[in-house]
Amino acid sequence: MSPASSWGSRFEYKIGFWLRQNLPDGVVFNECPIETEDGTRVADAAWMSKERFGPHRRAISLPIAPEICVEVLSPSNTREEMLQKRLLYYAAGAEEVWLCDENGNMEFFARGQLEPVVKSRLCPDFPFCIEDPEV
Repeated sequence: MSPASSWGSRFEYKIGFWLRQNLPDGVVFNECPIETEDGTRVADAAWMSKERFGPHRRAISLPIAPEICVEVLSPSNTREEMLQKRLLYYAAGAEEVWLCDENGNMEFFARGQLEPVVKSRLCPDFPFCIEDPEV
């Protein structure tokens, strides 16, 4: 696993902040460890309902995926890697997997669909592009 980039961590923060503001009845994570069929994977950001989180609040690695798992892509990520990671998150219980590219552009994927959806079902007001106002 390669270390996070400074620009990537800014996007992780902004995504988590947006999730917290728009889905206040859940728990937001950055660098969220999730047990999958292929070992522990770490979502860059995630949102989990309080009901789902409650039984696992002291877990080192979550035995069930948050409803929303987000990956901030680096130039070295491939589409094949992200497809595989999406499938692992879905198998662990995720409802949606979002991808954020190096320019802050978002893609939303729903369980059972290989192609992106127009917007998130769980957080429909989430922006299509995350901008960093501090730059």
